[in-house]
Amino acid sequence: MATLRLRLTRSRSKLIVWVQDIYTLGLSETGEGSGLVGRLTRWVEAWTLRAADSVVVIHSRFADYVVDEFGVEPKHVTVIRNWSHLPTMETVDAADARKALGWPADVTLAVHTGNMGVKQGLENVVDAARLADERHASVHFILVGDGGERKKLQNYAEGVSRLTFQAPLSNSAYHLALSAADVFLVNEKPGVSAMAVPSKLTSYFHAGRPIVAATDPNGIAASEITESRSGVVVPAGDPSALLNAVLEMDSTAGRTVLYGRNGQEYRNKVLGEGVAINCWLRLLESLTPRR
Repeated sequence: MATLRLRLTRSRSKLIVWVQDIYTLGLSETGEGSGLVGRLTRWVEAWTLRAADSVVVIHSRFADYVVDEFGVEPKHVTVIRNWSHLPTMETVDAADARKALGWPADVTLAVHTGNMGVKQGLENVVDAARLADERHASVHFILVGDGGERKKLQNYAEGVSRLTFQAPLSNSAYHLALSAADVFLVNEKPGVSAMAVPSKLTSYFHAGRPIVAATDPNGIAASEITESRSGVVVPAGDPSALLNAVLEMDSTAGRTVLYGRNGQEYRNKVLGEGVAINCWLRLLESLTPRR
């Protein structure tokens, strides 16, 4: 509606559409949309993007998709990565952070933050925690956040002792969570690979901890882990592989430190705020007539 209104205005403003997620892919990869809903969503999404003066996407894979599938002119597409929104803060000792949050001490903490939706497929993490119980493994999984699947996940996790659900945290408490973790988790439902770039990665890179990503090895999340050299990728929907990867992080301390440093370096060089702001300034200047 906003796009149509601008198109019908004689002296109109320039329209930039900033694409954070591709809904057509989301419906397809999660299996949530019927044929009619999918076709309607694709038409609206494609028409809106083609009508824009500029389309900003947060990953090069998105750029390829909107050009190839939606017919957007390549010259109208710009890739500007999302930057880490977390300010530089004083380092908090992991033990102190765990105590403040009431999280377990003296075990490997594997932490997942963010939305608990269909896309995340977090039943896989619950199953990994259940396996950890069976093996008496020195590990504890923590799911931080909320979402449409949280209640269902809590019911599914009944009786699992090595798993904690943590309500959404304030900014200061979230900083403690990043300091308390030994390993960060990215988990996606099998079949999800290109619909979105996990926003949690910017926070993970900022914190300087290794990452275990249970996802499609050819997907966007996996490519981010590989390019940043910040962790390992295991198959989506394989709780045993997820648990083993987390436990291996604990036993190879030198490698985990390197993963954390690589993530911080990637955050500073690729996901820095200054880089993104300069790209936005250049784009806005190119669309604004000089007076």
